Amino acid sequence: MIISTTENIPGKEIIEILGIARGSTVRARHIGNDIMAGLKNIVGGEIEEYTKLQAQSREQALQRMITDGESYKADAIINVRLTTSMIMQGASEILAYGTAVKLK
Repeated sequence: MIISTTENIPGKEIIEILGIARGSTVRARHIGNDIMAGLKNIVGGEIEEYTKLQAQSREQALQRMITDGESYKADAIINVRLTTSMIMQGASEILAYGTAVKLK
């Protein structure tokens, strides 16, 4: 499966648009991480616990998008985008989406 943020794949011809492939995850903060983040907020610097949580969430959303693309029998997913939104206090959704296509 080719994943691209561009609208074309160099050297490949798109022969069919299959639909929107998407994957999402909703994650909540962990009280232990919040305590460490609070301490980091006082002294400054990267809040590594949240960085790791975001990275894991992005990867899970991307994997779910790929699985959705595979259900279309897609060869590639183009125009891939990631977005996030707050669901409730302390919980956010990360959504990965793109156009599932067949290639020649």
